[in-house]
Amino acid sequence: MSSVTILTPTYNRAAYLPKLYESLKAQTNRDFLWLVVDDGSEDGTEALFASYGQKDVEIRYIRQKNGGKHTALNRGISEIQSELTFIVDSDDYLPENAVETILAYHEKYRKTPGLCGYSFLRCHSDGRVNTAYFPSDELVGSYAQVRINGGIGGDKAEVFYTEILKKYPFPVFPGEKFMPEDTVWMQMSGPYQMVHINKNIYYCDYLEDGLTNTGRRMKVHSPRGMVLRSRVYLEDPAVKIKVKVKMMLLYQVYGRFAGLSAKELRQKTRQKALWYLCRAASFFIWFAWSRSLV
Repeated sequence: MSSVTILTPTYNRAAYLPKLYESLKAQTNRDFLWLVVDDGSEDGTEALFASYGQKDVEIRYIRQKNGGKHTALNRGISEIQSELTFIVDSDDYLPENAVETILAYHEKYRKTPGLCGYSFLRCHSDGRVNTAYFPSDELVGSYAQVRINGGIGGDKAEVFYTEILKKYPFPVFPGEKFMPEDTVWMQMSGPYQMVHINKNIYYCDYLEDGLTNTGRRMKVHSPRGMVLRSRVYLEDPAVKIKVKVKMMLLYQVYGRFAGLSAKELRQKTRQKALWYLCRAASFFIWFAWSRSLV
């Protein structure tokens, strides 16, 4: 059994997957399995993987009905048997030493109690670090402490202990096809910490039609998931008040899009004072978004 599973959820990315495949073929350490969960692609993705075989990279391909990236992640994580899970998007690729680097740090930290995994850097193809470096190399801390309170936004390259990741499946709401990954990372953040490492193991260039760039419209059409995400932040005692104000605004805005009443939203949060403070502003944000996005 491989030490690392590289989990790739994909939807209509047959034109980009070969670049990721070639980067996996070039890995200096081949102790990994590539698990691909096809979320109902209609562009020849299935035929592409049929052509690859198993000679150069050990691949497992699963096809499911389209349900959104979070459902593909749930399906894939439920199947993984390796110690580590590395989620890699289908339009990105890896430097040749990515797996080697992951396993070297895992060997160093695997006996450290209270960890759920490792957070590495992502870089753009021109070598620029996505958003920012961590404030110090090999910094041990929770996602909330290091990333959220530290103001380090953007995507990083997370590698999780599979047995812990399995305890936190992505919530699924009928009819909604988007659930931000930080909803789960924040839930893990309370009980567990990560090692934050200033080494690049991931190259990304965001596509015009990718989830990152379709952003707010996708979120508006998955409002219950966004309400849950906001509530996770609001109920975490480690999160700074500045972040909680933003999340309370989003909690009420997406709550309106979800058709939830003000009474219901107020009852489901312990942050009552903040709820009242943000009520008027959230209405104007909702009104502006509803005119431009729906």
